[in-house]
Order: sequence, then C-alpha cells, then structure tokens
Amino acid sequence: MKSLLTAATVAATLIAGLLTGATPATAASIVEVTGFGANPGNLKMFRYTPDGLPAGRPVVVALHGCTQNAAGYGTGAGWVQLADRWGFSVVLPEQQPGNNFSRCFNWFQPADTTRGQGEAESIAQMVRRTITDNGADPARVHVTGLSAGGAMTAVMLATYPDMFAGGGVVAGLAYRCAASMIDAFSCMYPGKNRTPAQLGDAVRGASQHPGPRPTVSIWQGSADYTVAPMNATELMEQWTNVHGIPATPTSTDTVAGYPHAVYASGGRTLVETYTITGMGHGQPLDPGTADGQCGQAGAYLLDVNICAAWHLSGSWHLAG
Repeated sequence: MKSLLTAATVAATLIAGLLTGATPATAASIVEVTGFGANPGNLKMFRYTPDGLPAGRPVVVALHGCTQNAAGYGTGAGWVQLADRWGFSVVLPEQQPGNNFSRCFNWFQPADTTRGQGEAESIAQMVRRTITDNGADPARVHVTGLSAGGAMTAVMLATYPDMFAGGGVVAGLAYRCAASMIDAFSCMYPGKNRTPAQLGDAVRGASQHPGPRPTVSIWQGSADYTVAPMNATELMEQWTNVHGIPATPTSTDTVAGYPHAVYASGGRTLVETYTITGMGHGQPLDPGTADGQCGQAGAYLLDVNICAAWHLSGSWHLAG
C-alpha cells in the first residue's frame, strides 16, 4: 500500500504540472503581507522591498514552481539580489498545499485562470497593494515565473494585460493550453500543437483590454523533458499573433552562446525567445556579482552561465 501511495503521489504531482523544486531558502527582509484583498485564490503574499526604496520604482512579480516556496525562488532566481542592486519591489506569491498539494499554481484550472477570479485575482490584488504601499509606478509592473509559475505568468499576461508592461516565461506553457489537471499532462509533454490564431484567440478572449499588450520574453531549455521545448514555440506563436506580427524573427543572435530570436515591430522588441542549449527543466542562472550575473544554484535553479533574471531586468529597464 505504501508503494502504491508513493506512486500515486508522484503521478499526481506530474499531472498537477511542472515538477520543480528548489533548496528552501529564506531572506530576513522577505516579509509576509496579510490583508491584501479578498484573496479568492487563497494564496500567501510575500514581498521584498529594498531599504530606502523611493516612490515611483518598478515592481516585479516572481512566481515559484511546484514544491518551491516564495522566498526560495525569489532568492535563488536572483530577483532579491537584483532588487537591491537596481531598486525595485519584488512581489512573491506563494501557493498553499490546501490548493495544490505540490504547491503548483493552478495554471490549468479555469476558476484560477480567469480575470477577476481565483489565483489570478489574488496575484492582481498583491500588485495593487504593493503599488499603494510602496508608491510604485503602475506603468512599470512586470511578471515572471518558472515552470508552473511560468505558466501562471502567461495567465497573468493574458488576463491582466492592463496591469503588466511585460512578462518572462521560463519553462512555461501557453495560456489555456489545458483546462483540467488531466489535460495538463499532454500540454507539458509532448505538448499540443494549435494554430497561432487559436492561441491568440485564447488571449484575446481573456479580457476586454484593447491594447497595448505586454511584451513577452520566453526562456526554454532544449533538453527539458518535463515541459517539452515545443511549448516555447506555442508561446511565441500565441504572443506574436496577439501583437499582430509575423511568427518569423526579425533578427537572431546569440547571448552567452545561446540562440536568441527577436520578434519586433517599429524597432521595438515585442516577443523574444532564448533557447538554452542542453539545459533541462529549470531557471537559467549565472551566480556571481559581476554584470550579467545573478542567482544561487540549486535544484531546478541551474548554473548555465546566463542569468534570466538579469537579462529580463535589462530588457525591462529596471535599473536607475
């Protein structure tokens, strides 16, 4: 019986989406914020605010993966380090086991991925509270996340495009790839192939926002056997379709030796993809304090000589 329960636990974790983990870490200055709203998704809110942060600074929402916690991901991915360096608030939502026993954000449940409802609305309430508390710039709010958090990032960009200037999806999935826990299996691996119009329609139907739409940066390991690399293609097709631009790069190059593709219009990057060759499932890091470096390596926090959080911060102009 014990072995059956163990097998069932593993299977359910995979179905729940995006098995990720991190060595738990805490930072004394990461504090829990209570009473931030009605909290229909029953999430916890943690936040990091650098000492002496002036008003008018940006906000980054960083969403952990399954089995991770808010503080561990915020610190391990490098967001706390960069917040100190460049001066911005970090909102760190945390899933509760009562919602999902593996602490995955429920990126596949319609009740949690619809504007004004569930976990999506809880995260939006955290953003509103932070803008009020810190006098943050509402035009400079960004969202990012790993795995289940990456999929939830796509949810937030689709359902609250008026709230976010841009997003960074790391090893995540397109919005509304799945509509149930079971459906999440085929989305994750081998992935679903839908038309760009179908993908774009899912986002357009998520809100009544007429535009502009957030920019989207997509990060994916080429050797990821938890979230298939084709999911990065689906995300690219979804968001180029939403932006009304071709799904053909306007330019390509390499960054830290990894392929990078840009989808631009009018000289502005609207969608970009980073393919981390040979990387499995996890957050790309380059631990250190030099330019371009950030993060703390651990389980599913992978030292591959490129720090996604640093490059996202640069593209979002968070410094200064």
